[in-house]
Amino acid sequence: MNLLNKMAVTLVAACCGAGTALADLYVYPKDGQSTEQTDKDKFECYNWAKKDSGFDPMATPRTTSAAPSGQARSGTMVKGGLGGAAIGGLLGGRSGAGKGALAGGLIGGVHQHQHNKNVESERSQWEQQESDNYSNNRNNYNRAYAACLEGRGYSVK
Repeated sequence: MNLLNKMAVTLVAACCGAGTALADLYVYPKDGQSTEQTDKDKFECYNWAKKDSGFDPMATPRTTSAAPSGQARSGTMVKGGLGGAAIGGLLGGRSGAGKGALAGGLIGGVHQHQHNKNVESERSQWEQQESDNYSNNRNNYNRAYAACLEGRGYSVK
């Protein structure tokens, strides 16, 4: 291997093989492979595992689906109170307006709280699903990478 190729393999292996992509795997040459050969094998196995698993640990993580579009609401209690006061005022005068405002505000507040709780729940479920997808894809990549290196005479833990 000429000097330029050695430098390129070492540089790419340093970026891809020893970086965050493989931070959780230990690779030990069982057959006395040189550092240069180990770096070359790591790089080739990185490329193979990336292609085989469809996951690139060096790429910026991206979501696999759109986040839920619901947004938390505010002001529903006030709107309910105003609506209740108007209806209560029409049906029962001043005392009816006060009771209507209280009832409308209470109902509006309950609706607002339930809506916001649903939005939070949907968001939480989506985040968990995305986290699970990333973990599964990363695990598949790690298994492919380890299989490649073990096939080339390395111990991978």
